[in-house]
Amino acid sequence: MMKAYIFPGQGAQFVGMGKNLYDESAKAKEMFEQANEILGFRITDLMFNGTDEDLRQTKVTQPAIFLHSVILAATLEDEFKPDMVAGHSLGEFSALVAAKALSFEDGLKLVYKRALAMQKACEANPSTMAAILGLPDETVEKMCELVDDVVIPANYNCPGQVVISGSIAGIEEACLKMKDAGAKRALTLQVGGAFHSPFMEPAKVELSKAIEETKFSKPICPIYQNVTTKGETDNDVIKENLIAQLTSPVKWTHSVENMIEDGATEFIELGPGKVLQGLVNKINRDVTTSGMQ
Repeated sequence: MMKAYIFPGQGAQFVGMGKNLYDESAKAKEMFEQANEILGFRITDLMFNGTDEDLRQTKVTQPAIFLHSVILAATLEDEFKPDMVAGHSLGEFSALVAAKALSFEDGLKLVYKRALAMQKACEANPSTMAAILGLPDETVEKMCELVDDVVIPANYNCPGQVVISGSIAGIEEACLKMKDAGAKRALTLQVGGAFHSPFMEPAKVELSKAIEETKFSKPICPIYQNVTTKGETDNDVIKENLIAQLTSPVKWTHSVENMIEDGATEFIELGPGKVLQGLVNKINRDVTTSGMQ
């Protein structure tokens, strides 16, 4: 039986996340307090007692979800024996720390830099994303190409669910085209900007320098990355993919299919919510999924 641990990205957050970990585990409390020090503000206050609005800011959301996932994995201690790991977008950083390719401190610093750089890119170029439900991937790709503005597929989440990213006008036009093409829903998302699109190029430039300067170790198991969808253990390749990820689509469907092909029989989601469990179930009905919060 092969276990795959999966780590969620932005959108899984909720007020109160991680509070039970902080209250019940001395190790978790110590790690959360260390995070407050590293970040220079008490992110725990925003996670446990903030508002939805607080948690929706990219610079808070990303480190908050990362901390919840990584600290949860750390509290499992000897139980945490992954045969493979993967993370959705931001979750890739959580997966790398859990798989011991990155230290907790370095992972948090990179995630915070990524979040600030992405927030800055969003503010410089107002842009957005939309979820398209009920269309084949190829149709979504074709409709995006018909729009004159920048619009690209950003997240291939599961069959029949693709998130597109682009300019505000481009996304509006694309949503109309998707509905005409038979989409069940074409829904603009409440996000800061067009993640995984060319609009993130300035953030990519900023983050690539930080990633290059960070020490990576060989992970304890392969990490299936969003860009290549294959199990990677080579640090140079892992770094390249992490940098490319900001402007490339998240190929989650394909990553999960490859994990199953390579023997994964059980998927365990570590983090707030159960978003990835739902996607894995839609990708393959024959695997077991569970979540830990």
